[in-house]
Amino acid sequence: MAPRIEVVLGDLTEQDTDALVTAANESLLGGGGVDGAVHRAAGPRLAEAGGALAPCEPGDAVATPAFDLFPPVRHVIHTVGPVWDGGGYGEAEILASCYRRCLAVADRIGAASVAFPAIATGVYGFPADLAARIAVDTLTGTPTDVALVRLVAFDAPSHALLRAALAGG
Repeated sequence: MAPRIEVVLGDLTEQDTDALVTAANESLLGGGGVDGAVHRAAGPRLAEAGGALAPCEPGDAVATPAFDLFPPVRHVIHTVGPVWDGGGYGEAEILASCYRRCLAVADRIGAASVAFPAIATGVYGFPADLAARIAVDTLTGTPTDVALVRLVAFDAPSHALLRAALAGG
């Protein structure tokens, strides 16, 4: 069954979901942007747990406990998006794989609700409009036991792109 998808403008680390996804680098030790914010909110044990599972290849996902994130968040799902290099190197498929693998991990850990950032649209340079369409298409087309997916936009332009993608635009 496809999850119910909602789009919100806000802080990923403040979502009331069972799990949240961080757009990680392969080391899973933390970084900038969304990943840095998640690591700061979850505390230093997140890097220790992530580092023990690294490396994580682009398009894959792994889960750790959420540590110091507030309940009900119990898990952080780390996924590594593609670095945009013009679109001719499988970037779209790697990004779609991130969303599919995150749902598979969420199913494995029993998460009924998951909050996602806009994966790979920051320093990795993936075009935000294309990323929004891939996110919505993949999440609506992937069978999962996750009941609710919350797409969390950091800013108003990302929020508008995600809402348009969800509306079919």
